Parts: sequence; structure tokens; C-alpha cells
Amino acid sequence: MKEFTYTITDPEGIHARPAGVLVKQAAGYECDVKIAKDGREVDAKRIMGIMSLGVKCGMDITVKCDGAGEDTAIAELETFFKENL
Repeated sequence: MKEFTYTITDPEGIHARPAGVLVKQAAGYECDVKIAKDGREVDAKRIMGIMSLGVKCGMDITVKCDGAGEDTAIAELETFFKENL
């Protein structure tokens, strides 16, 4: 399992548009992709799970990848978060 922690810098946090883009990105990986905030973990391939976290600007999240291709997934997702969120 690979993971990284990221502080959200988007002024609106993770709202519907970036959540939808994130789901598309995560769905492209064979491994499990999870996002955790405040001890709660959700599947990053499910938009309702991501939205239910209520992530706002300045909050820390942890992204976890586990399974086949986790090295590629974690590297690409870290880049995705830096560029989009």
C-alpha cells in the first residue's frame, strides 16, 4: 500500500466538478483508491463518497492506493491533486 497526505488549496475545496474529474482519474487504475479525512475513509471511485467527506480549502486528506499498479497510481494522483486541488 502506498499513500500520501495533501492539503487542499482550491478555494472551494473538493466540490462537484473536481470530484467528478477525480473519480474519472481514480477509475482508470486497477488498484483500490481511497481518500481519508478525519478518520473516515471512502472509495475515490465513487463521487458520493468523496462529496460526503465535505473537504474544504486548507483541510488535509490522505490518498491511499493498494493493489496492482499502486506505484503508478499514487504518483499520478499526487500530480493530479497538485494541479487540480
